[in-house]
Amino acid sequence: MTKLNQTHDVTLTSWVLSAQAAGCDFPIQNLPFGRFQLAAKKDGWRIGIAIGDQILDLRQALSAVAWESSIAKMLAPLAAGDLNAHMAESPANRSSFRAVMSEALRAGSPKSADFATKLAGCLVAQADAEMSVPCRIGDYTDFFTSIHHATSVGKLFRPDSPLLPNYKYVPIGYHGRASSINVSGANFKRPMGQILPPGQESPVFAPSRRLDYELELAAYISASNVQGEPIAMADAEDALFGIGLFNDWSARDVQAWEYQPLGPFLAKSFASTVSPWIVTMEAFAPFRMPFTRSSNDPQPMPYLASEANSRSGAINMTLEVWLQTKAMANAGMAATKLSTSNFADASYWTLAQLVAHHTVNGCNLQVGDMFGSGTQSGPKPEEGGSLLELSKGGKQPLELPNGEKRTFLEDGDTVIFRGHCESAGHASIGLGEVRATVLPARTV
Repeated sequence: MTKLNQTHDVTLTSWVLSAQAAGCDFPIQNLPFGRFQLAAKKDGWRIGIAIGDQILDLRQALSAVAWESSIAKMLAPLAAGDLNAHMAESPANRSSFRAVMSEALRAGSPKSADFATKLAGCLVAQADAEMSVPCRIGDYTDFFTSIHHATSVGKLFRPDSPLLPNYKYVPIGYHGRASSINVSGANFKRPMGQILPPGQESPVFAPSRRLDYELELAAYISASNVQGEPIAMADAEDALFGIGLFNDWSARDVQAWEYQPLGPFLAKSFASTVSPWIVTMEAFAPFRMPFTRSSNDPQPMPYLASEANSRSGAINMTLEVWLQTKAMANAGMAATKLSTSNFADASYWTLAQLVAHHTVNGCNLQVGDMFGSGTQSGPKPEEGGSLLELSKGGKQPLELPNGEKRTFLEDGDTVIFRGHCESAGHASIGLGEVRATVLPARTV
């Protein structure tokens, strides 16, 4: 999945003209998967491929073209809305499918006119589509991979020793709640919970007053290992299907009271939000980078190391956080950017290492399982991936362009994450966006 092939050719264009628009997240070199139905008709869920500002409806495409039998066989579950079946295909089969879809959407090839004629009626405007969570997520594990996030948050509570002794040796993670993962655009109510007010000895039950976002990536698993049989680093890349954006909302005050001694619980499980598109690992091939570890740090243990991971385990991906308050929206003001970071700089561990570590004890992953990367904060203070960091634990409010200030999120705030990859000599691709708005807490 890290090798370049014809589908990455920077000269490729599509007969879907919007795929060539400046700043387009979904050129023909991308081809991410999403699950949708027509919003106006509620005509049933199916899988589509984003191309420009359109979606290639794979339900319609199945019958529009006389596909080779192997491709038709893979299209059938996608037409029925089952992305997990495609995720479970071998890497070689998935790569073959991508190559055929690339050819079908390509301009200037001997077959392009025929494909365009047959598939033009299979396009759906993204603006007309209702999206869902892109696949069935069985289990969800959230990791803690950004050493910069771990350090800056650690300094708020342990100034003299912000990193715990195990951090540089073991990928830290906890088991999350898959049932409360929703798709971009699904707004949520401010959570209730137990909170220990400053200076008091007993908690109160109240809406969270320190609601925060966490800038993360969602990595989707494409392999099922037998319980007791780990996935080695040599096979870990093949166990990854693709990546989307992920907001792991956090109630910091609830978390502070409940997380010891067992870790996050109600402070995290009330809502999480994923982007509707999964960009495949193959699409990221032009943006792979060497994974390096400072010589001053412990080197990964043998089960977390491989030559391939050292050569191209990291991904050059820019991540952004944007905020639009209710007052900004009412005044017609656009969202303002709060921070920018890069996945390659932020993450202390690669996705392949997370797979190998998760299974080394014999834990069995399943197709569709999701890993949260943990908050992707960069090395500079302004690159924090959460308000907890940007506001120094709520002590330094952020001033917004309209004069409003924020330490933590208020009702009506809309948080937007965006991500994209750029590399000289290659077409840029994006991950789309993930957004949601904080609604008032339920009345007690």
